[in-house]
Amino acid sequence: MLSYTGAFVLFAALLHASWNALLHGNDDRFLSMTWMSVAIAAVATCVVLAVPAPAAAAWPYLAASGLVHNVYNVSLVRSYRRNDLAQAYPIARGSSPLLVTLGAALFAHEAISGVHILGIAMISGGIIALALQGRHVSRAGVLAALTTGATIAVYTVIDGIGVRVSGGEAIGYTAWMFMFYWLMPVLFVATRGLAALCAPLREQPLAIGSSLIGGLVSIAAYGIVIWALQSGAMGAVSALRETSVVFAVLIGRVYLREAVSGKRWLACVIVAAGAVCLGL
Repeated sequence: MLSYTGAFVLFAALLHASWNALLHGNDDRFLSMTWMSVAIAAVATCVVLAVPAPAAAAWPYLAASGLVHNVYNVSLVRSYRRNDLAQAYPIARGSSPLLVTLGAALFAHEAISGVHILGIAMISGGIIALALQGRHVSRAGVLAALTTGATIAVYTVIDGIGVRVSGGEAIGYTAWMFMFYWLMPVLFVATRGLAALCAPLREQPLAIGSSLIGGLVSIAAYGIVIWALQSGAMGAVSALRETSVVFAVLIGRVYLREAVSGKRWLACVIVAAGAVCLGL
């Protein structure tokens, strides 16, 4: 992978950790995720009117990815209800390079080298260490975070294949995929009602504003990843993105005042180092 591409993916990792921190920092994360999705879908709607549509071969992939992204959104909210950011985020993000690498090998015939195997072992070891730490990490919480990691892997492999058959229309592919984020407000209204969605605009404008900003950051973060997936190996791109676990711990410590033990720091470094190995 070209060095400038890797640098962009690392920047995407920082952006991704940032919008996750915004989501985790809000009390009602389902509401926050819904307004993030509104911002994402609104921007996507504007973009699809201005750019060429992807090739027909890409449509099944972008539709599948859009649906899986909504499952991911709900799973992420569940994960953050059970864990703090420094616990849930590394487990969810750290597990996905392993699954993406295996998925890419199975469905896109990408090779797994010895360095990749080392990276997988380091990531798995770091995740186990994270899962066993902390009095507040329940089995259900770990399962929720790992489920989130699985959905990340699924949509990453889908998008990796889909963008490569999009006829070079990465922006169009990304925008049409994000159109499926309109399903999140539909789901919210179906479960809580329209008033629960709209009332916070007046009662909690700062929280809704931060959610909208988080949505815009999310678009940039994953847009960069899809762009990189056009030419970079899926496992490598995913691995570089998952170095965001380190950014997440820093953000959790500095801005959310979350306690971070020495053992958790070490586990996160092992996960990040394993992700870097996968990116080699």
